[in-house]
Amino acid sequence: MFTTSRLARLAIAAAALTLPLSVAACGAETAAAPAGQSTSSAPSMSASSSPMASPSMSPSASASMADAPFGAACSAVPKTGKGSFDGMSADPVATAASNNPLLSTLVTAVKKAGLVDTLNNAENITVFAPTNDAFAKIDKKTLDKVLADKEMLTAILTEHVVGEKLTPMTLAGDHDTLNKAQGVTVEGSGENFTVNGDAKVLCGNVQTANATVYIIDTVLLPKS
Repeated sequence: MFTTSRLARLAIAAAALTLPLSVAACGAETAAAPAGQSTSSAPSMSASSSPMASPSMSPSASASMADAPFGAACSAVPKTGKGSFDGMSADPVATAASNNPLLSTLVTAVKKAGLVDTLNNAENITVFAPTNDAFAKIDKKTLDKVLADKEMLTAILTEHVVGEKLTPMTLAGDHDTLNKAQGVTVEGSGENFTVNGDAKVLCGNVQTANATVYIIDTVLLPKS
């Protein structure tokens, strides 16, 4: 017969043998858990809880968006080539405009006024660039007269140039132009701006190597 003390020793030994087996079995069960299922000891991280899946935008990404061109007419700018946004950003403003099919009449006027080098060599300027349709609003007789009068043409074109770079945040307000007798007044905010009350910005914040360009739908004529 077993004595009480011997029975106690046998029970302790049995418990000691059972414990490692239980621990091993538990570890095997955890390792065998199907992929994608969480366990009580190692909960899985969902995509929504992952920092990489956060919908918030980094400051650099937000700044990049703020630097982008805006406006309905931007879709008419070529997607590739020298006349595209990327292409224009590599050239000074008069050269960049010459590669944009929306601005061919403006380029003709700039050449007739002898302002190509003036614009290309200027630093950190803003140009309000009328489209071909903007020039088409002027009756042909008047337009031909202006194009033939270098002094008048120069006065008109230099009114379209501000001697500093204007961002969308600093665009609204009164600004001096290269035409010392005529400034411009810009009103609006966000992506909706008018210049001198009539000209609407169709595609704004276009970058060239030395200028920020705002494409407009009306030629800025000197005030009478």
